[in-house]
Amino acid sequence: MTTERITLFDTTLRDGAQTPGVDFSIEDKIAITGMLDEFGLDYIEGGYPGANPTDTAFFDERRTTEAIFTAFGMTKRAGVSASNDPGLAALLASQASAICYVAKAWDLHVKVALGCTNEENLEGIAASVAAAVQAGKEALVDCEHFFDGYKANPAYALDCARTAYEAGARWVVLCDTNGGSQPDEVAQIVKAVCQTVPGDHVGIHAHNDTDQAVANSLAAIDAGARQVQGTINGIGERCGNANLMSLIPTLALKPYYADRFEIGISAEKLASISALSHRFDELLNRAPYSQAPYVGSSAFATKAGIHASALIKDPSTYEHVEPEKVGNRRNLMVSDQGGKSNFLDQLSRRGIVVAKSDPRLDTLIAVVKEREAEGYAYEAAEASFELLARRTLGSVPDFFNIESYRASVERRFNAIGDIVTVSEAVVKLEIGGERVLSVAEGNGPVNALDRALRKDLGKYQKEIDGLDLVDYKVRILNGGTEAITRVLIESADDSGERWWTVGVSDNIIDASFQALIDSLNFKLVKSVSER
Repeated sequence: MTTERITLFDTTLRDGAQTPGVDFSIEDKIAITGMLDEFGLDYIEGGYPGANPTDTAFFDERRTTEAIFTAFGMTKRAGVSASNDPGLAALLASQASAICYVAKAWDLHVKVALGCTNEENLEGIAASVAAAVQAGKEALVDCEHFFDGYKANPAYALDCARTAYEAGARWVVLCDTNGGSQPDEVAQIVKAVCQTVPGDHVGIHAHNDTDQAVANSLAAIDAGARQVQGTINGIGERCGNANLMSLIPTLALKPYYADRFEIGISAEKLASISALSHRFDELLNRAPYSQAPYVGSSAFATKAGIHASALIKDPSTYEHVEPEKVGNRRNLMVSDQGGKSNFLDQLSRRGIVVAKSDPRLDTLIAVVKEREAEGYAYEAAEASFELLARRTLGSVPDFFNIESYRASVERRFNAIGDIVTVSEAVVKLEIGGERVLSVAEGNGPVNALDRALRKDLGKYQKEIDGLDLVDYKVRILNGGTEAITRVLIESADDSGERWWTVGVSDNIIDASFQALIDSLNFKLVKSVSER
C-alpha cells in the first residue's frame, strides 16, 4: 500500500513561548533548535523576528541543518504596501528559509482586531505570500480562528484559505485558535477545505482548551490534512498546544495511521523521544509529567500484582506499544498493591537475584506493605527501596552509624539591625570505629544537616564528592501541626545519575534526616558496586 507523508511542524519556540512562566533566552532557543533538528522534525518555527530583541538576534543566522528554519509574523497591514511594511521587511530580511504568516480567517476578527474590510484582509494575505515567494522563501499561512470563522461565515473562511493557496503558499494551516472545536467538527470542516485547497497543502494547528488537541489533529489528518503543528510536551498559551510527544508515536506506531502514512522520524530517532521530552523539561527547570502518554515515567508502570504477573508472561496484556520503541521502560512498581512479580522485576533490574520461593522475599513484601501503611512511598523513592531490599535479602555495609544529631534555628537581629535566621546542625557519627563530631551551618535546618553529614565521612569522603541534593518535596499525610510528614529527596551525582529517597516521621526534620541518610548510603553502595 502506498503511504502518504505527514509533515511535522514544531512551534515550541514560538507558540510554546506563550506558556505562562516560560521565557526562552537566545541560548535556550539555540539549544532547543539543535535538539529538534537532530530529532528529525520537518519545520522548526523559531519565533517572531522584529517583535523582540531575542527573536531578532536568533534569526540573524541559520539555526538548523536539516529542518526548514521558519519565522513567524503578521501579514502586511491594510493601507500599506508589502514593500513598505516594516514587519514584513523584518521577516524577509531574516535568515529563515520559510515564513509562516498569521492571517485572520474569522470576519469578526478582521473587523475588531484589524479594523479593515474583508477584501483588504484578503489582499494582505495575497501580497504577503507573494513577497515571500519573490524573496525565495517558502510561504505558509496560519489561518487564525479558522474553525470559529468557518462556523460563522464559511464562505469567507474558505476565501482566506483559497487566497493563500492561489498566491503561492506551500501550506495553508487551519488553526483552532480558541481550542474549543470538537473532533467531528474539525473533520467535517477540513474535508470541506480540502475540496478547495489540496490536502497535501493543508495543515492543522490545534489548541488544547478542551484537552482534545491531539484528537483534533488526528481527526484533521483523517480528513485530508497532511501537515500537523504542535509543541514539545504540549506547552503553549492557556492550556497548551497539540503535544508532539503524543502525536508522533501515535502516527508512527499505531497501524491505523502507520499503514497509511509515514513521517520523517526514523525508528532509531523515535526511541529517543522520551529523552527529548525529559531534556526539554530539564531545560525549563520543571519536573516531567509522570503520566504523560508514551514518555512519562508512569506510562508503562503498574502497581497491581495481577497485572504485573500477566505483563511478565505477555507484555501485550497491559501495554499498547512496546516501551522500548519510545525510549521508555516497563516499571512493575513496588507498593502495597504489588505482588511477587512486581518485586522480582524491581529486584532483577537492580541486579538482586532471589528465588520466588525464598522466604526473605515474603519478609521484604511484608515490610514494604507495613511501611507504606505508615506513609512511606517506595514507588516514588526507588533508592530507598533498593537499600531496604538489600538489607532484607542480603547486606548493606555499615559505612557509618549515627549516634545523634541536633538541628537548631535562631532568628535574631544582626549587627546592622536586620532580622536574620541562622541554622546550625551537629551530627555525631561513628565511622570505622572512630567517632566524628560534625558541625555545619546552612540555609535552614535541612541544609545544615546535609552539610554536616557530608562534611567529614572519613575514608568515604571521596566517594560522595559531586553529590548534590537537587529536589525536596514535603507531603503532610494527615491534618494538624502534629501531622505525620513524608519527605522525598532527589539527589544527583557528577555522573548524571539521579535517585529519590524517602523519610517519614511526625517531625519534618527527622523525616528529612532519614531521607538524607538513605541518599548517602545509596551513593556509597553505588560507588562500591562500580569498583
